[in-house]
Amino acid sequence: MQDVAQDGAVVSTRQIIDDVVVRFAGDSGDGMQLTGDQFTRTTAAQGNDLATFPDYPAEIRAPAGTLAGVSGFQVHFSSHHVRTPGDQPSVLVAMNPAALAANVKDLKTGGLIIVNTDKFGARDLEKADLTSNPLEDGSLDAYQVVPVQLSNLTKAAVQELGLNTKEADRCKNFFALGMTYWLFDRALDWTQNWIRTKFKAPYAEANLRALQAGYNYALTVELFHAGYEVPPAALKPGTYRNITGNQATALGLLVAAQKAGRPLFQGAYPITPASDILHLLATYKEFGVITFQAEDEIAAISATIGAAWGGAIAITSTSGPGLALKGEALGLGVIVELPMVVVDVQRGGPSTGLPTKTEQSDLFIALYGRHGDAPNPVIAAQTPGDCFHAAIDAVRIAVKYMTPVLLLTDGYLANGAAPWRLPDLDEIPEIPVSLADDPETFHPYERDPDTLARPWAIPGTPGLEHRIGGLEKADGSGNVSYDPDNHQKMTEIRRQKIARIAQDLDPVDVEGDSGGLLVVSWGGTFGAVRSAVTQARLAGTRCGHLHLRWLNPFPRGMAELFAGYDQILVPELNMGQLATVLRSTFLVDAKSYSKVQGKPFKVSELVARIQTMTSQA
Repeated sequence: MQDVAQDGAVVSTRQIIDDVVVRFAGDSGDGMQLTGDQFTRTTAAQGNDLATFPDYPAEIRAPAGTLAGVSGFQVHFSSHHVRTPGDQPSVLVAMNPAALAANVKDLKTGGLIIVNTDKFGARDLEKADLTSNPLEDGSLDAYQVVPVQLSNLTKAAVQELGLNTKEADRCKNFFALGMTYWLFDRALDWTQNWIRTKFKAPYAEANLRALQAGYNYALTVELFHAGYEVPPAALKPGTYRNITGNQATALGLLVAAQKAGRPLFQGAYPITPASDILHLLATYKEFGVITFQAEDEIAAISATIGAAWGGAIAITSTSGPGLALKGEALGLGVIVELPMVVVDVQRGGPSTGLPTKTEQSDLFIALYGRHGDAPNPVIAAQTPGDCFHAAIDAVRIAVKYMTPVLLLTDGYLANGAAPWRLPDLDEIPEIPVSLADDPETFHPYERDPDTLARPWAIPGTPGLEHRIGGLEKADGSGNVSYDPDNHQKMTEIRRQKIARIAQDLDPVDVEGDSGGLLVVSWGGTFGAVRSAVTQARLAGTRCGHLHLRWLNPFPRGMAELFAGYDQILVPELNMGQLATVLRSTFLVDAKSYSKVQGKPFKVSELVARIQTMTSQA
């Protein structure tokens, strides 16, 4: 394929490639998240499969130009199915020295660097803790470096609009975006339309000019040896949209409430990276959604318990620190046996930890983080799109078994995006809700013989008055009871009720070989582990992959499955929490492979570990 100028002259050739990984990096005020998001939306609209990894600084506004303030956005797009945002970028767009220094070590050898040379003054280098200029000291010799005066070129493109220097400089991310659109044969239309609706004059016109100027600059100056074309992927037919995990979670909760025929209530306290769920659900008031921004985490879950008691599909969303604060009230939800969903978008810990980075370190608190024996079902989403289905599954189990359910996602899933095929809502089963209404047969803690769920009795229903609260309940009547035998019985019933959820779960399913090495994953590590096992098997390694969505209870058949493998490997973004649970539950020699760097696994890391384990067997 060739680009042709208006006079008919051939400007450059295009190479067709299968996939590519691009990372945009700059100061947290350079608009890298917006740039990455627009590149992602355009790429999705052109039919490529993709996965993204936004990487935010933890500080609200770190000093400009410093390593602490670097914001990055990585997108992996391809003509085939994509499961991860890519191990290493092949293209890095660096807006300043700090962005270059923080990211160049991840770049593939021979990779392309587009760098804003206007930000490489002595003071810029000093703020990035650099003692020499990497554009001059030979440290970038292993890469293709494309120096561009991004800031000055952007100012020239918008100079007629009367913007001040600062306002003009803010448009440079669109200049860089225009260059990458040319480089990878992306259409400008989607971003141009978005700019027109997002910005007012004169800023809309300034950003439009910067975008077009970047595209034209890459076209006419012949910065690159060649442009590239990534053909569309052969996706399953249907209508697609780009979706993040938080967006999918919110939509799943909304659909679940509609399928249950009950109003949706969310009580939440804003916390990174879960706040977007609250923001999105607040826009759906026309569907009967009630959102309550509480003064703290305890108030949020307490209001959620009250909403569940009142007959709503009640949910609360948080992250690790908030889940710790909700522990006592979650125990109340267990003993009063009301349906509710607690969404925990995991982040790096402990304490405030790494609030903008991903981790899987809340499994123990999800399983055990309540005083007394207070078991909860735990489900973990595996992809951004799966957050939608996991949310529906969590509501379905909560209502059927009259119990709080914990839904685990993580920062990687919450902020990462992927193409999502819009589901046919008619194909999603209804969520049956049976409310008690007969005073003659009502007993507050009478059990369904199959699920052990107690009746859901809405306050104000005539003749259904009953006690509710945190004290132990007498079996059947629900009256306060201090009888030791009753407490033993009620504790066992609550535990058995959760165990019976396994009858609703699909049996375990392994992708790959039977025998040899079994790699067990959960949550957002799905894509990296599945890709690694696939690569290892293609290289001749005998291994299989078991991914767990339900972590309490486990699916049926796991003990028998484990017995058929010589080795078990459990990669986790924690210090071995699931591995510990599997060892204690099934008495198997599960080996842990941990990573706690605030970043997801690389496929190459997992392939190396698989090969090491199998070579030592």
